Amino acid sequence: MGNSPENKLGKKIKSLRTKLELSQDEFARKADVPYTTLTKIETGVIKKPSVFVMAKIAKALNITLDDLLK
Repeated sequence: MGNSPENKLGKKIKSLRTKLELSQDEFARKADVPYTTLTKIETGVIKKPSVFVMAKIAKALNITLDDLLK
């Protein structure tokens, strides 16, 4: 497998979410995105989420969309 950057975004979202001490369910509600969408992004099933969804996630994490995508 190696250390591919493929799911860097999902791992970043997960680590930021856990820092906020929110479960996936709590965070999905806070971000106003479907729980299944959030889990698929975190696990890398969805590799390129829509900008609309990413903006909601960034807002819920209290960071900018730019910071999330770095």
